[in-house]
Amino acid sequence: MQINLTVIIKSKLESIETLKSLLLDLVQNSTKEAACIQYDLHQSKDQPNTFIFHEIWENQNGLDNHNQQLYLQSFFENSKSLLQETPILYKTEKLG
Repeated sequence: MQINLTVIIKSKLESIETLKSLLLDLVQNSTKEAACIQYDLHQSKDQPNTFIFHEIWENQNGLDNHNQQLYLQSFFENSKSLLQETPILYKTEKLG
């Protein structure tokens, strides 16, 4: 069963470009994973420090494997000082 995620990440205002670069690296690495169906990154036009991921994973095992990747663990460690708040993750179900 597919897993749909929306993740909202807010950077500190002075860290927008640095965090954006790290997030774009996540896109490059994540889309190479076999279980990745979709991994889109968006940036708010009204609040440029707000980034939104829309992700679709083949199944829970694929998502679990993604969460264990060294590049993702490295991102979590390297981005702590750049974030305005803890990222918000929504596991969703597509309705239409």
